[in-house]
Amino acid sequence: MLLLASVAWPGVLAGLLIGAGTGWWAGLPAARGPRLAAALIALLALAAGAAALAGLLPGSLAVPGRDGFRIEMAAVMLAAYLAGCVLGALPRRA
Repeated sequence: MLLLASVAWPGVLAGLLIGAGTGWWAGLPAARGPRLAAALIALLALAAGAAALAGLLPGSLAVPGRDGFRIEMAAVMLAAYLAGCVLGALPRRA
């Protein structure tokens, strides 16, 4: 996990900053359609995180090797992006 954090921090920081800029620019979704799309993206992030965490359980069907590392990195960066979107949209809401 330490290797993942040491390799991933630039991508996670970039995802957080890009998400904050996007959230500030776009704000929180107001209509029903964009809220459903945001919920679908959050569900995708949960599914990617679950696939990454499946490797922690013994006997699981985790993706091994380089492809598994890419899935874990994508899950972490997507979560940072979504957190940045929410954090960036909050000041405009207030």
